[in-house]
Amino acid sequence: MASSSSINFIETALSCTTTNSLSYPDPKQKWLIRKHLLSLIQNYPTFRPSINTFTHNDGTTANLLHVAGNLHISNYIPPVPLTIWLHESYPYMPPLVFVSSSNSMSPIHKNHPFVDSSSGFTSSPYLQTWNFPRCNLTCLVRNIINIFNIDHPLIHNSFSCVSLTNPLLVSKMEALDRLSGMIHYDMIDLMAKNQEEMQELCKLSAELMKRGDILRNTIIDLEEKKLMLKDRVMKLMEEGDVLMNWLRVNDLKSIVAIGGEDDAFEGVDYESKMVIDCLSADRCIEDLIYELDKAVEEGVMPFDSYIKQVRILAREQFSYRATLVNRGEAKI
Repeated sequence: MASSSSINFIETALSCTTTNSLSYPDPKQKWLIRKHLLSLIQNYPTFRPSINTFTHNDGTTANLLHVAGNLHISNYIPPVPLTIWLHESYPYMPPLVFVSSSNSMSPIHKNHPFVDSSSGFTSSPYLQTWNFPRCNLTCLVRNIINIFNIDHPLIHNSFSCVSLTNPLLVSKMEALDRLSGMIHYDMIDLMAKNQEEMQELCKLSAELMKRGDILRNTIIDLEEKKLMLKDRVMKLMEEGDVLMNWLRVNDLKSIVAIGGEDDAFEGVDYESKMVIDCLSADRCIEDLIYELDKAVEEGVMPFDSYIKQVRILAREQFSYRATLVNRGEAKI
């Protein structure tokens, strides 16, 4: 039963016409508010009516009625401190419901499907689909009890799942509440998985960017080396042209020919000329092999061509050196 003091308070508050009167100008609206409040405190006598200034999210204020009290859910779980504000357009607009954890030892657990952990603002499919005259305060509190019995805001537990295949087990509104709660937790799990995947993708992206930088630097180094090799090839070609021009002028055949009239070095006899020719040919082949080695290192000459030329030159060099050895032994 509602206490007489609560009834008198509601009657006095709604009949007040002073400057501090409530923000409910319509007499019919006041009559409906009175009816709904009396029904609420008769069914749930733990609630006590009061008047205070309410500040909306847009900064506007209104002098509103509200009821506050501990809402008993069941004998096995603690009650929930609840405050219900009657909007200035009530009952055509839904009331504003808040869970207060300041008077409770346990804070509101995070990720509750219907209660905001920071402000305590409470929402549910019943409030979201509020429609007068189907909806009222008493039915609202009954709906909140059902919701908190499934998922208590001050005790963190996963949303209990009851089979909804049998329509006799639950009402349409309770089925909607349960479905909303399960979807809420499924969305939280999905967001957590997506967050983990995003973190992994961010790490992968950072690693790919790092490898991309390394690859770009490697390409730049290779381009520089390529330019250096091109410059080196050009210089070698220029030096080759100079050498060829020198050979044309000085007639290489006249230098290496035996018995030539314009020999660079003249031997006093046939044996001396033979030694000079073999030594000069051996040195020329040695220099040529050295240049071929450098050409292979710089990538100017293919390796198979290098091997072929070296074999030919090595055989020629061997014959010259063998001749020198035989001449030396013959003298001994």
